[in-house]
Amino acid sequence: MHEQNGEVVGMADTQQSVDAVEVPVLDLSRFESRMFSRGRPAWVEAAWLVVQAFFVSSWIPGSVHRKLLLQVFGSHIGEGVVIKPNVRIKFPWRLEIGDYSWIGEDTWIDNLAVVKIGSNVCISQGAYLCTGSHDWSSPTFDLIVKPITIGDGAWVAAKSTVGPGVKIGEGAVLSLGSTISQDLEPLCVYAGAPAQFVKKRVLKPRETG
Repeated sequence: MHEQNGEVVGMADTQQSVDAVEVPVLDLSRFESRMFSRGRPAWVEAAWLVVQAFFVSSWIPGSVHRKLLLQVFGSHIGEGVVIKPNVRIKFPWRLEIGDYSWIGEDTWIDNLAVVKIGSNVCISQGAYLCTGSHDWSSPTFDLIVKPITIGDGAWVAAKSTVGPGVKIGEGAVLSLGSTISQDLEPLCVYAGAPAQFVKKRVLKPRETG
């Protein structure tokens, strides 16, 4: 028992008042995705799923056919881009890759929003670029999508995760297995989950001769 506003209140009474408070819960039956534009008709998306399964995400080596098929479905792919087997891309029409960038095996580009990858970027094996999330304060778990931008010369190391809306500065490094939901400054190294600044990245002069 305890005193509340000058009155003695029993623990049972307190528990009843707690039980009387309605706890909000999710109602996923009310989730609405119709407001989200997928960017292409359903038949185009279905065709992409088939093409991706048999050619882009397959074990078949080589980048030429992957780049060609991505371009057919609306991607902007620069010169000298390397795309390894088992890569997954949600919407190719929302993907831009600059010149001489590498996309490693098992990379998942979950691009509900646009993903822009600059030139000379390395996305290593098993990296996950996630542009979608949900409003956890909404009882209908509303969808939230934000683009990802990766600057020239950056490196997203193996098994790393990049969250919605993140901008990775030119030459920045996200280390092995790290997770980031905030922007990364240019020419800085980050590590951890969530990733934290480690040190500046200093590039050695190019050898000549």
